[in-house]
Amino acid sequence: MSSQWEHFLKNLGEWQGSFTRLSSQGGLIQDTPTVVSLFGRDNNQKVEQTVRYLPPDEPPKEIFLEYTSLSPQLLFFENGAFSQGSLQWGPFSEFGAELGLIEGTRRLRMVILYDRDSQCDRITLIRERLAGTDTPERPPLTVQQLLGTWQGQATTLYPDYREPEVYPTSLKIEQQSEYRLQQTLTFGTRTLASTAQIEGSRLRFNEGNLPVQILLLPNGASSNCPEKIQGGFPFVLEMGWLLEPQRRQRLIRSYDSKGKWVNATLVEEEKID
Repeated sequence: MSSQWEHFLKNLGEWQGSFTRLSSQGGLIQDTPTVVSLFGRDNNQKVEQTVRYLPPDEPPKEIFLEYTSLSPQLLFFENGAFSQGSLQWGPFSEFGAELGLIEGTRRLRMVILYDRDSQCDRITLIRERLAGTDTPERPPLTVQQLLGTWQGQATTLYPDYREPEVYPTSLKIEQQSEYRLQQTLTFGTRTLASTAQIEGSRLRFNEGNLPVQILLLPNGASSNCPEKIQGGFPFVLEMGWLLEPQRRQRLIRSYDSKGKWVNATLVEEEKID
């Protein structure tokens, strides 16, 4: 557990950015400038968090939180990336998760929320950089940037803090036609193939038990989640981040067929062709 706290401390600092609220199809609803401050106290035994919302036409709003321990809904990776959210999906209840990645002086977070009908309701994209830095934002993600073969390594963490699993991954993405894309994913000993319909900046995978969509978003980001959750089928909530043309990270929060959260996985991959 102590290592989880140390990994949490990788997020300390004053993060300046914005909360961009999107529809479930990726349409812009609202963009609000923000400052999120995370500072350690008592020799980093306590962390104080202040979230300041700075809407241009409204008075600022501030939320203060204090941490001396971590929630069981939350897991941190060694580099500071994290996954937190609902422990259990159930019908007729709201459900969701937050995914966060860090790269140098930039941080990318995403909140995916479902309504009481288990439909994907909205997505909030949070783009941040440390105060006093000027690392440029990356351009919006495109289909062309994803095409190719990506090889990498996955690290899976579990809520019971058992030993992490580390294993190789391979993802091959090919465009079959103007409106059709195929991907083949290999992780560990499993291989999954799927086909998507290309609808602008939205990829729709309709062949499985749960229709899934991937949204291509600003700052090289992507979201991957079911359009609607149904009992009896496992599912994942995933955020991707294209850090460089040949380098990408993905963060995945996995649920089993009963809707129970089972693990979180960080994939670090590079394009080899």
